[in-house]
Amino acid sequence: MALLDWIASEGGLRVAGDGVLLRPPRATDYAEWRELRAASRAFLQPWEPTWPADDLTRVAFRRRLSAYARDREAGVAFSFFVFQESDGALSGGITLSNIRRGVAQMGTVGYWCGHAYARRGLTLSAARALNGFAFDTLGLHRLEAACLPHNEASRRLLAKAGFQEEGFAKAYLKINGVWRDHVLFGQVSPRSGRDRSGDAVSV
Repeated sequence: MALLDWIASEGGLRVAGDGVLLRPPRATDYAEWRELRAASRAFLQPWEPTWPADDLTRVAFRRRLSAYARDREAGVAFSFFVFQESDGALSGGITLSNIRRGVAQMGTVGYWCGHAYARRGLTLSAARALNGFAFDTLGLHRLEAACLPHNEASRRLLAKAGFQEEGFAKAYLKINGVWRDHVLFGQVSPRSGRDRSGDAVSV
């Protein structure tokens, strides 16, 4: 079965990590997602784009799900919710986006964590699990990530997840309404010596 056939239906897509499970968001996740995001607003807002006025509404959540499904089916992005394995609680989210094939074979990693679950290692476990999905399942060659220079927690997380600091970008992303400088990180697949054609992977 070709990879994109396998993931066209969300039902077959799961990524297991150390103490976490990653799967695409579902409509039934709305209430738990809304509660976690609302309780974490002050914690998250300094590191994220400005939230739209309707961000936490059910209608906006449905729009997210539709966009996630389109991106997944096109193979250009994979959005996951992160669940704590011990009790199944939603702890945050992680996304592999901006996937480029051809001569690039790379994607960009982004993540968020609810305030109540910060500093527990869950996002680190999710990032490591996503590495495996990106390199082993999707056959990507390179992953990139970025964070604000003063976000020491994120810098440590990326280093522990195998990323190396590679540079500095001025006014890189618009965060909380302001164009902000970012530190750039990257890592290359440990199997990067193999020739990768960019064709769909079979599983």
